[in-house]
Amino acid sequence: MGTAVGVVVVAYNSAGMIARLLDSVPAALAGTSADIVIVDNGSVDGTAELVERLGYRVVRAPNLGFAAGINRGVRELPDAAAILVLNPDVQLRPGAVPPLLAALELPGTGVVAPRVLEEDGSLSRSLRRRPSLGRATGLNRTGLPFLSEYLVREEEYAGPRVVDWALGAVLLFSRECFDRLGGWDESFFLYSEETDFCLRAADVGLATRYEPASVAVHTGGGSGRNDRTHVMQIVNRVRLYRRRTGRWAAVPYWALTVLSELSWAARGHRQSRASVVALLRPSRRPAELGCADRLIPA
Repeated sequence: MGTAVGVVVVAYNSAGMIARLLDSVPAALAGTSADIVIVDNGSVDGTAELVERLGYRVVRAPNLGFAAGINRGVRELPDAAAILVLNPDVQLRPGAVPPLLAALELPGTGVVAPRVLEEDGSLSRSLRRRPSLGRATGLNRTGLPFLSEYLVREEEYAGPRVVDWALGAVLLFSRECFDRLGGWDESFFLYSEETDFCLRAADVGLATRYEPASVAVHTGGGSGRNDRTHVMQIVNRVRLYRRRTGRWAAVPYWALTVLSELSWAARGHRQSRASVVALLRPSRRPAELGCADRLIPA
């Protein structure tokens, strides 16, 4: 008989936060059988050693990115019927896992996301809409579906629903979904991999569901926010759109993204200055992305 759920935590220099996550897992499982593996992506701060002292299984891996860490973790859990991916900078509320598993049993479901709270208890706008030209403008503050990638209204988080995609800090997906998609796309390295996974699941008829009966707290900052990671986030948005729509359809998306980042840079957002440079000069993109050979990243 297989394990009900496999838990994969992808860690990178997470010694300051991962213990709180692991402390929250037993109560969150609420008696559900689980196999837990931590994939350490080349940490140099003692994360792997700390986790081993806490009694958990650690897989030491080179840092090939978040998706690669997930894929490696899933390979370590061949008997798990479902996989729960957790960022080190989250904590699960007691009883969080059973509602996710129940939602995953609904027909046509491939991925389930919980209600996510910020550290101060406020709602995290963790549910998102698929990329579009209107949403490339960065006008999330309008709340208008045509312009906002984020679902921003409180009522949109009140009950279960199907969504385009959800924040990857806490996601449950079925073994069937993982196998049908051939795993997570490792070429993104960091950011957009959960968008890609959820949208590809929908392509094969497997929905992403939101289940608010399950609650997690996201403290944020687990991967670090700096010029480099912001560039990855912005460049990967463009390459995801290109992969789904084609080269020429991606040109206006790229142009709108440049304009959006320029507007943020004009307001003093230093990281957006770095992303504008990377969008206009492919050679300035992080080597991990492997897309320095063309203006519109693929």
